[in-house]
Amino acid sequence: MEVKFHLPGLRQNYPLNMLVLSMLKQKPEWFREGVQIASFFGEFPTSLWNGGRPSNYDQCDAAFIQNVIKSINAQGVPVRYTYTNMLLAEEDLADPYCNFCMQAADNGMNEVMIFSPILERYIREKYPSYKLNSSICKEIRDIAQVNEELKKDYYLVVLDYNFNNKFEELAKIEDKARCEILVNTLCTPNCPRRGEHYQNIARNQRTLLENRKLPQEQQKPLEHWYCEYGEYNCIHTIQGYSTYISPEDIWDKYVPMGFNQFKIEG
Repeated sequence: MEVKFHLPGLRQNYPLNMLVLSMLKQKPEWFREGVQIASFFGEFPTSLWNGGRPSNYDQCDAAFIQNVIKSINAQGVPVRYTYTNMLLAEEDLADPYCNFCMQAADNGMNEVMIFSPILERYIREKYPSYKLNSSICKEIRDIAQVNEELKKDYYLVVLDYNFNNKFEELAKIEDKARCEILVNTLCTPNCPRRGEHYQNIARNQRTLLENRKLPQEQQKPLEHWYCEYGEYNCIHTIQGYSTYISPEDIWDKYVPMGFNQFKIEG
């Protein structure tokens, strides 16, 4: 039995993730049966193509990026970029920093989480060795559409979190082994502002990068975000949500159904 987990962080959480990986290899008895680390996901801040959680860090230097990728891959774990910015334009494809990150990990082992059709087409043409994953940002809420997405050339498809614990719906998925499930989302179920939040992240990501080129007095303020549906959620407040999945649920319900890919939100 393999139960695969995708862990967040290529910079901030990198030391912690490597520690967890080391513990898993040296002390497997400390973990539940079948646990494997399937990827470390995120970005090397600050990347224009990123659509995940934004960072106020400056961009990483080349040596750090290359060393992190090499160290993770040497342990048999893929790096997965969350390049899910939904507001990209054609001219953004030439971004030198994102292309450097892609080139640094272009060894056939690594992955990209994708949203934008523009970026997907570019990566398929320029970096064909990468495995592409369909992002939860697409907010696919119909099982028939999920099954259509699974027919496309994606390595994995991340399910919308609102399917969590809807077992009658989940049972209709035709290729469960290629589905990835987000177990601990901070969003309240059916949050009406989730897509709007992704767009806010995309706009702020661009502003952060534009500000790097400007003197402090000319820098633009970031666009404030506040969500009345769960702004201060944490692991303790989400456990009562219908979308929360406990470790017991993973082993007792999901794995027997055929699901074995699970994402831990950063």
